[in-house]
Amino acid sequence: MPSIEIDDDTDRYLSFAAEIAGLSKGQIVAKLVTDARSRVRSPLPERGDRGEPQAVRVYADYAGHRTYASFVPGPGRVEITSGPLAGQVFKTPSQAARAIVGHYKPEVSPHRNGWSFFVIEETGAPLQILRHR
Repeated sequence: MPSIEIDDDTDRYLSFAAEIAGLSKGQIVAKLVTDARSRVRSPLPERGDRGEPQAVRVYADYAGHRTYASFVPGPGRVEITSGPLAGQVFKTPSQAARAIVGHYKPEVSPHRNGWSFFVIEETGAPLQILRHR
């Protein structure tokens, strides 16, 4: 059976909580983990009525400009929703990233990895976390 090391104060707290709840210390820890897990929002997008993935709001900060977009998992399509490129649709996040870089700094190489260039608006995580799901 796996075990964890805890300090004396934590052990007293778990004993007290277990006694009050009528559970074992292990059950208290399991309940705390389950409760914490239920509060963490999944980074996976929900599915629409027809089963297709719903768009995820993302943004990219480049050259002092924030550009918002919608990313559709599955096909990986990115639609720019703000700024001078609003309304343009790209087949991949990297194509969209290259367009943003090319617009704001045409003198630099536009090659970018769009999966790390874009950030999920709701969580602040890189778009990369949705890449293979």
